[in-house]
Amino acid sequence: MDHLTRLENKSIYIIREAYYQFKDIAMLWSVGKDSTTLLWLCRKAFFGHIPFPIIHIDTSYKFPEMYQFRDERAKGWNLNLLIGRNEEKLKEGMGPGQGSKLDCCNELKTNALKSVIKKYQLKAILLGIRRDEHGIRAKERYFSPRDSQFKWDYENQPAELWDQYQSMVEEEEHFRIHPILHFTEFDIWNYVKREGLPVVPLYFSKNGKRFRSIGCVPCCSPIDSNAQTIDEIVEEIRISKTSERSGRAQDKENIYTMQKLRALGYM
Repeated sequence: MDHLTRLENKSIYIIREAYYQFKDIAMLWSVGKDSTTLLWLCRKAFFGHIPFPIIHIDTSYKFPEMYQFRDERAKGWNLNLLIGRNEEKLKEGMGPGQGSKLDCCNELKTNALKSVIKKYQLKAILLGIRRDEHGIRAKERYFSPRDSQFKWDYENQPAELWDQYQSMVEEEEHFRIHPILHFTEFDIWNYVKREGLPVVPLYFSKNGKRFRSIGCVPCCSPIDSNAQTIDEIVEEIRISKTSERSGRAQDKENIYTMQKLRALGYM
């Protein structure tokens, strides 16, 4: 069995285990390469038909290419797509130019997600995060509990031994489940290539620029790049000395911003 197949099998096992343990479950889809990989794995886990809703948190500031990709894939893959928005804060003018990046992400992403979880009484959310992405994400577990206030106690997490995952949840709590935690950025791109998986075209070079990480337009900066194929992207990453999320504004604002956001219930 090759490396990518081992990664895939572990992810599919976790997805099926999560669905077995939690019937009130959904998947969070940012439309980026990682969550799209997770979406693909969910389709493979259930033979082409995902038996739970797919949530997209819409800040209204995403790239047009991301909205187009979302709508095309949702239709093509027959997804039960739920779109969450913090309409109240959007009407008040909340956005990347108002307040800190911490405030903006907390209102338009975290609180929007909280509303969806409460509305649909969800007990588990599948997310496409990876350990190698960011220092705070390296502290995550595959099955990660959140308390009644959606907070994450990253200093007190359950052990996960021999593929045994904690799934006991109190009435007002829920779990964040991370089936691709063990993938790396290299693995994602090699898996995308092997599977012929579609991704947002922003990842590929245009006029000497491409995005290594995508999200809200004002908070993402492109990198100088001529990589127009997956092989070229993989080679570029191999020799790069900058982090994958170096172009994300919330990571630059403060060294602890991501840790604070995730502790508060961020994706």
